[in-house]
Amino acid sequence: MSIIKLHDRFFKTYITSEMINKAIYKMAQLIEKDCKDETPLFIGILNGSFMFVADFIRTYRFDCEVSFVKLASYEGTNSSGKVKQLIGLTENIENRTVIILEDIIDTGGTLEEIYNIFRTKKLKQLKIATLFFKPDVYKKALHIDYVGIQIPDKFIVGYGLDYNGLGRNYPDIYQLTTHNMKNIVLFGPPGAGKGTQAEVLKQKYSLVHISTGDVFRYNIKNATELGLLAKSYMDKGDLVPDQVTIDMLKAEVDKNPDANGFIFDGFPRTVSQAEALDAFLTEKGETINGMVALEVPEDLLVERLLKRGETSGRADDQDEEKIRNRFNEYNTKTAILKDFYDKQGKYYGVNGVGSIEDITERLSTIFDEL
Repeated sequence: MSIIKLHDRFFKTYITSEMINKAIYKMAQLIEKDCKDETPLFIGILNGSFMFVADFIRTYRFDCEVSFVKLASYEGTNSSGKVKQLIGLTENIENRTVIILEDIIDTGGTLEEIYNIFRTKKLKQLKIATLFFKPDVYKKALHIDYVGIQIPDKFIVGYGLDYNGLGRNYPDIYQLTTHNMKNIVLFGPPGAGKGTQAEVLKQKYSLVHISTGDVFRYNIKNATELGLLAKSYMDKGDLVPDQVTIDMLKAEVDKNPDANGFIFDGFPRTVSQAEALDAFLTEKGETINGMVALEVPEDLLVERLLKRGETSGRADDQDEEKIRNRFNEYNTKTAILKDFYDKQGKYYGVNGVGSIEDITERLSTIFDEL
């Protein structure tokens, strides 16, 4: 399952393209059987049905004709009940079998308007085929001859269907979902102040702060199954596999089912970890809202860490060469995550120089936007 955002709303995967193709194939078989001795005229209702009509016509194996008419009936996420005039019907359809190809039928207002127009055209017969049908809200007595997939009364987008103009190009169908969680990857090189800012921001936005280092220490100290597994690698001088780290992270997220969201600090560190995090959140119907990165010049960070080393007791904070090596590690491996999130439109760089309060204010501006 995946999450998409259109305008101000979030939608989650509901019906896959494979399921749609199977439904279209079954509909085409039924119509082929009923129309085997004639050449039907299929009429698609724009804009929503264009993808359905195209795929249906490719699937239909016998002679047929196709045309489109325009009839708008949606405003936002609610059926407006206001059906506009039919536009585009130029064919001579007397004594023809006409099959209307609708993308979706819910209350039936659009269907009734179409029927009232076509019943005066001296047709041989008029049939209705719809890819999606909402029986719970259908209010008309008109018979629907062919139904692809019945669905509950939920607003959907994708496969030709839109939300205020967006979403028609997706091959799958997405369902409107409530998406209130704010999930942020807080990013930056050693000494950038991520931990300090995370403590402030988690209070301000009621988020759960997950520090990879803290999670590791907790699991090892408490000899959890994952902690013992991680320690077994560390004792041999080996790197802890990504999957162990990810499993620890999953367990931490699952401990907080009612959270408003999470600040991920120290994870992901690689593209493979970022992909794993996306996959995990997608399973839960969630997503990363943004990667917020503190950007600080390296020389200033070295100065900060050396000063910290005077009181922290950390040997790697007291040796400039070791500090520079840490930055090299960061730049060659972790910094490529900027491109990963930037391609998703989720990267936000923040000036990390200044007082704690000034930096918090800059970060808050981004958090509020997300």
